[in-house]
Amino acid sequence: MSRFVTKLAVRGAVVAAFAAVPGLAQAQDRAVDENTGPVAFANVAAVRIGEDGGSVISETQRSPLLPGTSRLAQSRSALPGSDGEREAVGPHYLLHLGTFADGESPFPDGVASREHDVTATLKDTTVPTATAEANYALRDLASGTTVVAFEDARSTVECAAPDALTAETTTGRLWVLGEERAAPTGDEPLRIENLPFGPPVEVEGADPEQAVSDITIDKVTSFDQLVRQDQWRSGPVTTAAGWRLEIVTHVRDADGADLRDVTTRFVLGGVSCSLPEAFTPVTSDPGEDRADPVVPVKIPAGAQVNTGAGEPFGWALVGGGVVLGAAALLLARGRRPATARAEE
Repeated sequence: MSRFVTKLAVRGAVVAAFAAVPGLAQAQDRAVDENTGPVAFANVAAVRIGEDGGSVISETQRSPLLPGTSRLAQSRSALPGSDGEREAVGPHYLLHLGTFADGESPFPDGVASREHDVTATLKDTTVPTATAEANYALRDLASGTTVVAFEDARSTVECAAPDALTAETTTGRLWVLGEERAAPTGDEPLRIENLPFGPPVEVEGADPEQAVSDITIDKVTSFDQLVRQDQWRSGPVTTAAGWRLEIVTHVRDADGADLRDVTTRFVLGGVSCSLPEAFTPVTSDPGEDRADPVVPVKIPAGAQVNTGAGEPFGWALVGGGVVLGAAALLLARGRRPATARAEE
């Protein structure tokens, strides 16, 4: 009798424990494979100098392995953002990511300080989506001018099914050297040549007054155009979005003789999502009321090894601990009367 009642207590405890943690059983059914499952990535900004030069890639958010959202912290407010990052890409360019103190705006008049919003999400249906929203102002510190500014730049992707991929890149307003320009809306880029500013890096023998730069602004249309860490992967089905800013600087000496060209490539708000070929979204229960947790899952800035890959499992283990703890508590409570009845 004691053994039979104890078994009932265990089963009842497990059922009650899952009931006490809303959505946990359903969430476990929605876990995706880290290497082959649906995934989304979002990055606020990245820059590369030339083909073999230095690069800085800000912290990239990756969608969790369970339904939830990973969001970039507001501590990332500029690129480069440290001495090490400046050593990688040079001392002369500084990309502001939206916030500024009173009286210190790098933006044209009328642009308010705002925080960026960069997220990678795995929906409750296991559909991956990513969005990057920010204001951007690229300053040439050598000349003290704002080269390019975006207000309300936004890029977003969603992979609802292998045949239902969406990608969109927009901006509210765009300025080049303080002059408002029409942003590219289709496949045609915006090109402006012979602008009076120099490269991001020091070039021996260069005369800053002789340098001119050509700017090209267009949209990311393929995964290969992103500036990304190795851990930022694609899949059998992938789409991407974001703004591309390319600057080719013609560096000259004091006599006007050409020394070299320096090419600088920015990707602003780079996002992507990917699916396996046979992906089918999970059907949500219309009566299920759940709020997806905010789960920090990121690829660190620069070329560091990904230390965030295990974080979704950490969240799952916390959930598992809740279940086991609740089961143990209920089991302990259930054993007392069972033992008492057996002794009687």
